[in-house]
Amino acid sequence: MVQVVTEFDTTNIKDAAIQFKESDGTYAPGTSFGCLGTLEGEAETTLIEKKCGAVTIKSKTKTLRLNMTVSGHIPLAVARDYFGLSNVDLKPGIWAAGTKTIGKDFKLTVTAVDEFEDNEKLMAFPNSSNTVGFKIQPIESGTEEIAMLELEFVSLPDELSNFYYEAIVAELDDPTIADSWHTEFTTALVEAVPTP
Repeated sequence: MVQVVTEFDTTNIKDAAIQFKESDGTYAPGTSFGCLGTLEGEAETTLIEKKCGAVTIKSKTKTLRLNMTVSGHIPLAVARDYFGLSNVDLKPGIWAAGTKTIGKDFKLTVTAVDEFEDNEKLMAFPNSSNTVGFKIQPIESGTEEIAMLELEFVSLPDELSNFYYEAIVAELDDPTIADSWHTEFTTALVEAVPTP
């Protein structure tokens, strides 16, 4: 029987994965995004109003996209794809960023944990891209704690017009959703299939 969850208090981020968009338009299988420290986002909106003279008689806020910030310790290969570093026409082991540097589009998936209720929330940002370009992690000699790299990205609507998905694992009646969330997140994974 599927459980109905009425409360979820995030206490930790257990896992995060990223699926980069390849040049042929397909997405690579999800790989670990690394150790995620923080995740926060804010909707960018527009206000639609109906006025009669100077008086507003109707008003709606429409969300256009999510502006996201994450911090973490991310693997080198992920950072290179995220920022768009390339080794094309360079000697082996040499990578560069320059005027042609464009990071790959991606899907980011996250598992948040509620340790009070022993539950997990799956989150996905299905159509995302880096918004600030190449960034170098802060370097401090003799530090006792390595600084996390802060990354900013935008999550735009996908083919279903959604820029965010979430699922509480206890509420899922299909275990393959949780199993595939971080490796092969697609709209087919989450979209309801009409019954004939």
